Amino acid sequence: MELLAKQLAAAMPTLRAPRVWLGMLNEAMDRFEIDSTARVAAFIALIARESNECRSLEEDLRYPAEALMHKWPERFPTMAAAQPYERNPEKLANLVYANRWGNGPPESCDGYRFRGRGLIRITGRANYASVGDALGIDLVGQPESLLEPRNAALSAAWFWKTRGLNGRAAIGELRLGDVPAQLQPQGAPTALFSAAVGVSFPVGEQ
Repeated sequence: MELLAKQLAAAMPTLRAPRVWLGMLNEAMDRFEIDSTARVAAFIALIARESNECRSLEEDLRYPAEALMHKWPERFPTMAAAQPYERNPEKLANLVYANRWGNGPPESCDGYRFRGRGLIRITGRANYASVGDALGIDLVGQPESLLEPRNAALSAAWFWKTRGLNGRAAIGELRLGDVPAQLQPQGAPTALFSAAVGVSFPVGEQ
């Protein structure tokens, strides 16, 4: 199934440069077999939510102290523990992403170097390496390449396929429990896209 301009506009009404993104998304979906109405609807709904309709290609780590305590209560149990990391993306990423997903310790600065980028936030040295190998680009040496729209689209489709979501996206089969919690779509973009392509995607079901 090829995504049409009117469908993308319905799914992402605030999208900038829709015709540019249309070509990149169709290329990515074709390459990674996101090729049925249900698969396309679910995939587009997820990236609409995760990337603020393709307007944000990098995670925002400028958290206030209260938000840090809520998101990482074990790391930031008190306001005093959270305040040194408040609205300090580099320091925060180097702490919370240390020794995960192939990253080194905090002093390696891997956490910030390999922070979440792309339409679906690719995070961690090992994931950057895997995406880079799949796409034929050096993302470990040049992690900022994930901010390029074509790479952002391809990496999102790679993530979708390699996490087994193609196989669960048939109508009535995909449930939000199959999708990583941080990628679960909110109702608005999902409903908009479902209406545009004429399918029913199960918003809110587990």
